[in-house]
Amino acid sequence: MNTQKNKLIIVITALVIATAFFSSCGESKKDKEAQEQTVQQEDALDTPTVTLVKARKGKLTSNITVPGELQAYQQTDLYAKVSGYVKTLLVDIGSQVHQGQLLAVLEAPEINSQLEEAKSHILQAKAVYFADKATYDRLYNTSKTPGTISQNDLEQAQAKKSSDSANVEAAKSAYKAVAANLNYLQIRAPFDGVITLRGVNLGAYVGPGSAATSQSIFRLEDHNRLRLVISVPENFTGGLNDKDEVSFTIRELQGEKFTARVVRLAGALDNTLRSERLEMDVYNTDKKLLPNMYADVNVPLPARDSSYIVPKTAVVTSTEKVFIILVKDGKAQWLSVQKGLESGPNIEVYGKINPGDEIVVNASEEIRDGSPVKIGKAKVEDANEANGKVESGPQGDSTKSTAKKPAAK
Repeated sequence: MNTQKNKLIIVITALVIATAFFSSCGESKKDKEAQEQTVQQEDALDTPTVTLVKARKGKLTSNITVPGELQAYQQTDLYAKVSGYVKTLLVDIGSQVHQGQLLAVLEAPEINSQLEEAKSHILQAKAVYFADKATYDRLYNTSKTPGTISQNDLEQAQAKKSSDSANVEAAKSAYKAVAANLNYLQIRAPFDGVITLRGVNLGAYVGPGSAATSQSIFRLEDHNRLRLVISVPENFTGGLNDKDEVSFTIRELQGEKFTARVVRLAGALDNTLRSERLEMDVYNTDKKLLPNMYADVNVPLPARDSSYIVPKTAVVTSTEKVFIILVKDGKAQWLSVQKGLESGPNIEVYGKINPGDEIVVNASEEIRDGSPVKIGKAKVEDANEANGKVESGPQGDSTKSTAKKPAAK
């Protein structure tokens, strides 16, 4: 019995020793793997593995969508030139009118009195003139007899006649000025358009003054042709010209797309918005579009072949600067650049880049300037060849990039 107990104790002891041995072996193996992994991570941080892309010049075209506003091609408020009362209104809001059409008639009885007064001044000036002219003619005929009329008296009579003649012309001019006011009692359309506002009623008193102090009689707008006005940010103004064509949509007219050509560029930047004003003419023959509608305008941006095209992931934007990372002699080199147009996964950059420079595709601040790097197996020869044509998101903007490919070896 004691012999069996001793054997059992020996077996249990052996099992415990074996378990402890194998457990210690497993733990040491795990520790070794953890140490190796830590060493690999430290090596990766000290010498990161990067994928490179060669710097290539190319063209990058893109579109931007900016808000725009439709305005009447011509718009004016019609005011009274002379004071008077509204006698007749011949049109109302929504009336289609033509150039020269009579819109309203004013009444000002005092103008008729002023006209009669001006006419009497003409008659008075003529009477004085004829009297002085007759005096001059008599003196002139008498002066033909030597010694009868002095030369001074003759010259004074002639000057008096000339002065009276000038007074007659002045009276005629005053009459014309008063008569012209009669024409201002008739309000006529300066161009073809539609009446969009009537500011007065029959019998209302109207008079001259500024837009701030006077009530306009009518507002006339030309809806046959509209102006599409947009403001393009400063970064995208270079290269735009009057041959560019834009497309736009109106939120109230879903499913319809309109096009227009740029016809007017401000040629200067707005001091407040730092943008350039562009205008397009839109022919509104079907009258679907109305002034003051808002539009989403798709503006094509010009292609420029003096820039380098790189993946967006190759550009790092830090708090201090914007840079890309070059690899020269196995070491990273930070290079400051400026951003240009963006198109899909590509972006234009400007800086001291040379053709053929190798640029890190997935750049970050963790790749320190001057640190050694390892070149990965997958080496992209040209970012533009890798990306090609790209179509953008749901707004419908299409963008594409074109790069100069290296010659076949």
